[in-house]
Amino acid sequence: MTALTLSTSSAAALRADAVVVGVAKGAKGPVVAVGAEAVDKAFGGKLAAVLETLGATGADGEVTKLPAASGLKAPVVLAVGLGEVPAKGGGYDAETLRRAAGVAARALSGSKKGAFALPVEDAAGAAAVAEGALLGAYTYDKTNGNAKDAKSKDKNGGKGDKGGKKDNGPLAEVALVGGKPRDKAYKAATERATALVAEINRARDLINTPSNLLTPAAFAAEAVAAAKEHGLKTEVLDEKALTKGGYGGILGVGQGSDAPPRLVRIAYTHPKAEKTLALVGKGITYDSGGISLKPAGHNETMKCDMSGAAAVFATVVAAAKLGLRVNLTGWLALAENMPSGSATRPGDVLSMYGGKTVEVLNTDAEGRLVLADAITRAGEEKPDAIVDVATLTGAMVLALGNRTFGIMTNDEAFRGTLHEIAEEAGEQSWPMPLPSHLRKGIDSPVADLANMGERMGGGLVAGIFLKEFVADGITWGHLDIAGPAFNESGPFGYTPKGGTGAAVRTLVRLAERAADGGLG
Repeated sequence: MTALTLSTSSAAALRADAVVVGVAKGAKGPVVAVGAEAVDKAFGGKLAAVLETLGATGADGEVTKLPAASGLKAPVVLAVGLGEVPAKGGGYDAETLRRAAGVAARALSGSKKGAFALPVEDAAGAAAVAEGALLGAYTYDKTNGNAKDAKSKDKNGGKGDKGGKKDNGPLAEVALVGGKPRDKAYKAATERATALVAEINRARDLINTPSNLLTPAAFAAEAVAAAKEHGLKTEVLDEKALTKGGYGGILGVGQGSDAPPRLVRIAYTHPKAEKTLALVGKGITYDSGGISLKPAGHNETMKCDMSGAAAVFATVVAAAKLGLRVNLTGWLALAENMPSGSATRPGDVLSMYGGKTVEVLNTDAEGRLVLADAITRAGEEKPDAIVDVATLTGAMVLALGNRTFGIMTNDEAFRGTLHEIAEEAGEQSWPMPLPSHLRKGIDSPVADLANMGERMGGGLVAGIFLKEFVADGITWGHLDIAGPAFNESGPFGYTPKGGTGAAVRTLVRLAERAADGGLG
């Protein structure tokens, strides 16, 4: 991962490939942000005028490169837009700083060192810039994380079929100007940011790994390896153990594939913990839709259907790295959903873990089946709360778009807490209801319930289905991350194309909140 250093040097004196400054939209043109004073001085106080001449406006995400003036050690100045100038007396919020730093890091791809002289006013600002820069510098490569890479180098130094063109690779080092390395608050904030981003990037690597390389067994092996490295406890149930235990949902989804399913329990404990959280992740390593086959054009990115399990896995490791005073158990429900002669058919009835029966009306509504088994099992340990995370429904994408995940719970206060925490973490979310009138739609004449209900409000129906498997008295939340988990368009801010690591920041913040004694 890209290295992060805190620098006490002046932005003008720091040797780097480029110095990054912020520029905002002012009433009369671009305004150079706080932090760039030394750079502006090198331009004779005319940096804003020069940028305006080059067409810069300070708009959010805008990038302007220009040769450095005499007196700067870096040969290039990179001005990144911050959006509107804050109201008098106010500063830039954390998400603005994250996005700007991410844009700058992407623009400096292939460089050895970038000096980031963005408007950092306190430790929280330093953390935001650190997070954004490290997230923006991400590239999927076998040297960048824990997953295997499908690319191979050719003799000319290129990769894959790119005709010998060499990938630039990520920015190697971020030097945070004004970072105060001897200040305990700054040091703690940036160390947290580094640990957090490393785990978000772990999730991204897993999501981006082709499905033939990341089978349920291979995913389970990744979890076991990480657990050994970080002192976590793991238990892996293979197909024999799943059969013996009666995990009909996970087995029913995975029985059509030659790559058998797994249920992984990965746990972090702290001796002084007062709260216990259970996180459950949907881990469909490839989703063809099963017998209810997805239409053409909807299969190509289905390696991302394990994003929920990746987020849960990454969160547990992050909690261990941060030493949070909380007990955190992750449940990774891993299966590959394929059509074959042995696959579950529409109309089949599955006996779930815990004894409930489910009529499978659509084999492409498989995520709720594996989650149901894992939620039931997680509830047996009586945690203070269960939160499941899943790329569950296309209906949620239709409702909230590609950048916002939905929140459903069995507790109104907890729903508000999760929304508040996501906002704190910089992730877009929206509280969604679980209307009681939709419950009747999942009644079945041959089983306790069906895995499909009314078409309209399908994302809510999925939540209502999952709620049926939550033990009485346990607070439960459901995050449907189908929209933001995988970015099929171009990169933006600190978000790359492909796997994003959605929900990791929210889950880590939830664990921190629990460690501090409150869940809401």
